Amino acid sequence: MKGPHSRSLDRAGELEEAMKSEGDLGGAARALLDRDEVEGVLSGAFYTSTEVPRVRAKARTTGAASEPGAAPAPERPQHYKVICISMYTEDLERLDEMVSSLKARGMTKANRSALIRHALSQVDLDKIPKGI
Repeated sequence: MKGPHSRSLDRAGELEEAMKSEGDLGGAARALLDRDEVEGVLSGAFYTSTEVPRVRAKARTTGAASEPGAAPAPERPQHYKVICISMYTEDLERLDEMVSSLKARGMTKANRSALIRHALSQVDLDKIPKGI
């Protein structure tokens, strides 16, 4: 019997074969996405056991259990949050090109989040144009 991750591993093999063809966009996506980071996010959101009831975000942050007598949710890291933002496609392409360039320079842990965090540290609010 196959485990819950065997399908994704089978699919990964299929994708690897598909990405060998020149010009396939899948190869670019694979190069940009950090597998461990993606699996970490997905394992907490999509691959949880169906026996565990889903708990709304407010209950998780307050430590409330979903049912009386149920164990409280495990502690989640407090030093970061997973968020969703919208970006223009051309800005996202530029960001991805920058990440690829950093990786080509040997910075193997470069990713979108790290580059955005660095950019935020360089922002001078006095130089931001009005009307952004």
